[in-house]
Parts: sequence; C-alpha cells; structure tokens
Amino acid sequence: MNLHFSEDFVGWPPEQTVFPITGVDLRVLSGDHPFDIAEREAINENWDKEIAANPALFDGRMVFQKRLALIDGTLAGEGHVIPFSTFMWWRRQSNRQGGIHLFAYPVLETSDGALVAIRMGSHTANPGQVYFAAGSLEPEDISSGRCDLEGNMRREVMEETGLDLDEAEAGARYYASHVRRTVTVLRLFRFDLTADQMIEKIHAHMLVADDKEIAGAVAIHSADPKAHPYNIAMLPVIDWYFGEKRGA
Repeated sequence: MNLHFSEDFVGWPPEQTVFPITGVDLRVLSGDHPFDIAEREAINENWDKEIAANPALFDGRMVFQKRLALIDGTLAGEGHVIPFSTFMWWRRQSNRQGGIHLFAYPVLETSDGALVAIRMGSHTANPGQVYFAAGSLEPEDISSGRCDLEGNMRREVMEETGLDLDEAEAGARYYASHVRRTVTVLRLFRFDLTADQMIEKIHAHMLVADDKEIAGAVAIHSADPKAHPYNIAMLPVIDWYFGEKRGA
C-alpha cells in the first residue's frame, strides 16, 4: 500500500465520535521512534518523577505510531517499539505532537443489555479509571512485522478478566474513535452471560490472577458520563452504544 499520510487528522470524522472502518494495517518499523530520540533527556527526567510518585510502574515496551492515515476506510500506520517511559512523557504534552497512540478496545456486551468494564488499581498508570479491559500494543502482539489487534484484545481480556473472547460472538466489523492524537479501535464481543455473571467471573479471576492491575469490574447501563470515573476514550463509545447504535 502506497501511503499518503495527512497531518493532524485532516479529513477524519470529528473527535470523540465513533465511525466504522473496514480494516487496520499497522506496520512496525525497526529502529527508534523519532520522538524517543528527540526527547530522550526529558523522557528520563520525567520517568524519575513518575516512579518516585508510583514505584510500581514498569518501563516495559509498547508500539507507538509515527504516522497514521485513514485511507478508504482502512487505518494504516507505521510505528516503532518504544519504552513505556517515552509514552508517559508524550501523554503529558498539551499538544501531544510527535506521535500517535493507537490501542484496541474489546467492547464486552452482556446478554441483558449492559457493557462490562474494569476499574484500574491504585498502583497503575491510570489509577481508579474505568474502561474496557485493554492495553497498549506490545512486542508480543507483533506478527510478521504488523500489529495483531485481535491477538492483543484476546490477551488483554484474558489476563485482566479471565474471560475468553473465543467464547463470545464477535461483531462483524471494527469501529474507531479519536481524541487528542489517541486512536481507539473497537470491536463488539457479546457474551451469553448477564452483567452480574460476568462480574462474578472477573472477581473470581482477580483472586488467582498473576496480573493484579485491576481493582474490580463494573456494569455500564447508560451513556451517563458521570456514572463512573471513565477514561476519556470511553465517553464516545458509551454515547454511541447506548444512543446511536441502539437507535439504528
């Protein structure tokens, strides 16, 4: 694919709206991300502050987009593997130039019309925030030089909730949303379980999980933005799900 990238999301649907996409093609390039090179000193200084405030943080590796385009409905990107500390510095910038954060949201639907999300633990990078079980793309999500979003979603949901996305009915297509140079790719997964049953399973998993990042699970029954302390990326999703999608 011969990519012609536009800057600042020119020609994209408006921020904080959900729109259908036809596919995702995210190449992972070798070498260092330009933002990581240019900001290395500031990144290190900020990371010292981050871990002083929260010693539980871990400087792992994640995929960070250098360029991203929406071409005929397909999200096409080129990115690099960066340290988590680089991302933490980037997300503190008011204009967030130099890169784009893209991650996948598996939207967990219940048999009784709710959505199920998790609440992050106090020791994480997003303490107390509520959002769908998800995480940044990591090196283990790279296959043949490209990001495997389906594999990422299945891994994150299993690690954090104990639920197996193979046991859910997957939606037929992907959707996307963006705000402040963060892009969310969505797919619906409907379980044949009620919200109470799903939350019970998640809480049981928390007792034995190696991954202790979450503090609990919650059921979402409406688009009320004040029902939970949502991560900002959740707001257009619940507004779409309980509004536009259900009215379609």
